[in-house]
Parts: sequence; C-alpha cells; structure tokens
Amino acid sequence: MNAKVKAPPPHLMTLLHNTQAFGEEKAFLQICKHIFTFRNYLRKFALTEPELHTVRSALGSFFFITMSKPAYTIQEQIELLKSRGMLFRDESTAPHFLQNISYYRLKGYWWDMQADRITHQLQPQTYFEDIVDRYNFDRHLRLILFDAVERIEVALRTQMIYHLSLGKGPCWYQDPNIVTDQVKQAKNLSKLMDEFGYSQEIFIKDHKRRHPENHPESWKILEIASFGTLSKFYKNLKHDLPEKSAIAKGMGLNLHVELSSWLEAIGYVRNIIAHHSRLWSRDMVKRPRVNLKNPTSLWLNLPLSEVQMKKPFLIISCMLFLCNKVTPNHQIKMKILSLFEESPSMQIYKLGFLNNWENQELWKS
Repeated sequence: MNAKVKAPPPHLMTLLHNTQAFGEEKAFLQICKHIFTFRNYLRKFALTEPELHTVRSALGSFFFITMSKPAYTIQEQIELLKSRGMLFRDESTAPHFLQNISYYRLKGYWWDMQADRITHQLQPQTYFEDIVDRYNFDRHLRLILFDAVERIEVALRTQMIYHLSLGKGPCWYQDPNIVTDQVKQAKNLSKLMDEFGYSQEIFIKDHKRRHPENHPESWKILEIASFGTLSKFYKNLKHDLPEKSAIAKGMGLNLHVELSSWLEAIGYVRNIIAHHSRLWSRDMVKRPRVNLKNPTSLWLNLPLSEVQMKKPFLIISCMLFLCNKVTPNHQIKMKILSLFEESPSMQIYKLGFLNNWENQELWKS
C-alpha cells in the first residue's frame, strides 16, 4: 500500500495520443492489452479504477482513460483505514458510524493527521474514535453558531426594512438611485424576485393573490430574502446614504464598510453551517475587518496572529460582537466556552483559538 503510483508506460501514452492509430485493429488490441494491465496494477493497490471511453471523430474512433476510485463496502473502508495506520479502540462500533456519517465527511477530520499526503499514511496513535469526537465537537459548535446567525440575520433584516422603508419608501429595493452598481443591483433584484416567486409563506401568497400587479413592500419581501441577498443589497447601497450608516450603528458598528465586510464573512460561515460542512481546521475564504473605528463595545484588544485571522476564530468573534449588540442577554459565548470545557483534549487551536485568546476582552468570562 506504500508503493507510489507509476505513470502509464510510454508506449501506452503514445498510443493514447495517436488518434489515427486507434482506428486500426492492431493498435486497438495493443491499447486494450496495456489498459487492462494498468487497470489491474491500480486495482492491486486499491488506488483508482480506470475506465475506457470511446470517442468518435473525423479521424475515426479513439480511446481515452479516466480514473475513478472504486466504491468500497463499509468493511473495505475500515480495512483501508487500518492499512493507512488508523487505530480503533473498539472496531465493532466503526460500521455504525461509517453507515451514518460518510467516509468522505469524516475524512476532513483526519486530513491534518496524515504523515504522508501522497500515500495517506496517518500519524502514529491516530484513533478512529478521536476522529468521531472531532466530528461531534464541530457539529455542536456549528449548532451554537447557527443560533448566532439567526439572531444576526433577523436583526439585519429588521434594521434594513425599518431605516430604508422610512427614508426611501416601502419599495426602496426597486430604486436604482440608491445603489452604486447597476449591474449588481440587477443581479440582486433578480435573486430577490426569485426568492419571492417560490416562497410559500402565507403573507407572500396573500400578496400575490390580492395584489398581483404590485411590487411587495420591503417588510414583506425582505422577510423571505436569504442572508446572502440581504448582505449584497446592503453592500451595494450608496455609501453616502444616511440609512446605510444608521443600519451599521443599529448593528453595533460605526462604519458601513465594517458591517459589509462582516456580513460577507458571516454569510460564508452561514453557508458552511447550512450545508452541514466542516469548520474544523478550515481556512476561511472571507476575512472580516479586524481593526474597528472606536468599537462601541468589547472587541479584540490584543493583536491577532495570521492563524487566528484565517481560521474561524475571527469570524466567530465578529458574530459574538454583533450578538452582544442585538441580543445582549444571549448565551452564545457561554455555550461555546462550556463546549470547550467539556472537551479539554480538543485541539481548539485548529479553529484559531490560541495565543491567549481567552484574555481578549471580548472573550473574557
């Protein structure tokens, strides 16, 4: 299992690239011979499953190989893990987990424990049960954060509806004069109307029935808008709109650029959570602004390392800051700290919680 995969023989590659030769019987027999030899080689090491495809062209028929891994039974998955160094404290429980949590979903939780990412050999003392613990820890954290996302999303929606409806009218989202980019506005509006179109909310169906020719007021349509749509509408508002600043202040920030940055990053995490994906040991594609202008409440007062900024820690901190403003009596921080206390061996630095993070004013208990 430690052998490295060799490239296909040179004469096979020559045949593969010579489309004219593929039309001849001799070449066909030669390539089939080498394909089956190479296929058996790969199967022997349980690496990939080659597939032969025929393509018709003006030059005749030719063939190419695509590589796909074979499907494994649960027991074969366990044997594969064992061959790569995975240990089991109680192997009899492993089939249950692999039947209900896919191999590839769990793979994200042992990926950083590989000693060799080519052969996928694992570091010594890597136990399957510890991988499951990581998975469950990450799952519980995501459930806590989804609570935070809900609070932030509802507050943002309310602030946008209130300030913009009073300042720009009930259908302000249709106004091209309040946005900076008309192309983005068209895309955002199209997405919003799509969401309106397939909504089954009673108040939306009632509007469609009673006022089929009228645009719905913002307090109706924004109630069914996704977090991403809300965030994009907010970001595209003209920067000098007093309502844009009022919304930012209502969310606890002094600058609209800070809120736009945070919403984009939180929206990214929200999508990860909504798709039940992994936060554990993951680099964040979106990074929120960390340096705030005169923070209105407790924030991160100590410098952050690069790891803390690229891991979930920074975005989670933004979520906590906003929740402190929109729902002061929330239990988000308490639940996160309790989760950490209940899992003392969990390597929370994989999430960016390191370098005296607990001494940050925002996180002090």
